[in-house]
This record gives sequence, structure tokens and C-alpha cells, in this order.
Amino acid sequence: MKVGIVADTHDNLDAIRRAVEIFNDEGIELLIHAGDFVAPFTEQSFRMLNAPLVGIFGNNDGDKLLLKEKYREKGVGELYEDPHEFELVTKRIIVTHRPKIVKALGASGVYDVIIYGHTHKAVIKHESTNSRDQGERTWIINPGECCGYITRRKTVALLDLEKEEARIVEL
Repeated sequence: MKVGIVADTHDNLDAIRRAVEIFNDEGIELLIHAGDFVAPFTEQSFRMLNAPLVGIFGNNDGDKLLLKEKYREKGVGELYEDPHEFELVTKRIIVTHRPKIVKALGASGVYDVIIYGHTHKAVIKHESTNSRDQGERTWIINPGECCGYITRRKTVALLDLEKEEARIVEL
């Protein structure tokens, strides 16, 4: 299963549209947003996505109630409080916007995939943890910033759960 990962879109509608084009071209089956949509009108740019969206709120998301309502009402996807955990193709996934808890989440050995945002810096690690069985590894992924406001790099991530591959893609 191919999964798209995005974070820190910060109302940049052009960047969101470009990211959606990439995700559609890649044939993702799910998009995970690791927070900081910012405004409810961002759902308009995500409407063209050919996959469902699961997201969490970040520290800059203003009207969370309206954000949640718009994304659900327009059929874009579901938004949750931070952190949000779920299973996907037998993989335990957790999504957060808080980088300070990522190390502890990894050390817990509970999750196969840890996705986070907030730092605006792209990171992909596939590492073993002491508490996981030998041979099992945890993906730790920050897609960077889609908006490009801080680093000037507009990036997203792609994760193929079947092939066990992940990569950062520049918009």
C-alpha cells in the first residue's frame, strides 16, 4: 500500500495543489497529514485528491471545529486530535505534530510507523529499537514543509508499506 505524507501546509494553496498532483500521479491509497493545515479553506485544494485523508491538528490550526467539519462535509477526510494512532495493513501507525515525543514513541517499540511535523525539516529514518523484536524496524518520517515558508524547500513524503521504501519528494 502506498501512503502519501504531508505536513505544515500553512494555507499555501498552490503547494497543496502540487502535492495533490504528485500523490495522484503516484497512486497513493491514503494521505496522512501531520498538522498545520491552518485554515478551513485548505480543504478546497485537497478535494482533487484521489485517496482519503487522515490528519491531525497542529499548533497553528485555528478553528479546529470548522476545519474538522469542512474536511468531513466535503468528503476530503477525517481530522483528529494529536496524537492519533491507527492500524493500516497490519502496521501500527501514530501521527503527531509534536517532535518532542517522537523519541519516546520510537523507544516504546509499539509502532511500525511514526509520522510527525512541526519542525519543517524532512526526515526519514528506518531504525531498530531496543524493545522491538530483532529484525523489526520502525519508520520515523517527517515529510518536511509543504508550504516552503521556512526552509524554502516544499516537500512531501511517500511510503510504500509493501516494498518497505520511503522517500522525500520536492514539489
